[in-house]
Amino acid sequence: MGRVTADRGGRGRVRDRDQVAGSGAKAAWAELEAELGERATLVQFSSAFCAPCRATRRVLGEVARLVPGVTHVEIDAEARLDLVRRLEIVRTPTVLVLDAEGRIVRRATGQPRKADVIAALGEAL
Repeated sequence: MGRVTADRGGRGRVRDRDQVAGSGAKAAWAELEAELGERATLVQFSSAFCAPCRATRRVLGEVARLVPGVTHVEIDAEARLDLVRRLEIVRTPTVLVLDAEGRIVRRATGQPRKADVIAALGEAL
């Protein structure tokens, strides 16, 4: 894998599925011991000393409680470096929106706004 650099201009921006690394994402998700949501899953990559990660956890938890069939899963990026590398996670928090089949349909880096998360779920549902 080549060198990966962070897109400094995309903080908190939700990108289209054409702009996300997804080739091995479904297989990578199968390695985790977490259940996919019935309709969609919000996967958050976090690190211990990341202040925006705590705020992102709150936002994603609220959205998961509001939208039926949506699950929020948080992954410690430092504990899962293999997955971080495979999915090209370059900073925390990074949020992946997975559809019911486990395919990545959206990706955001930085702290997302609640409205943006709900809008991104529209593509997964």
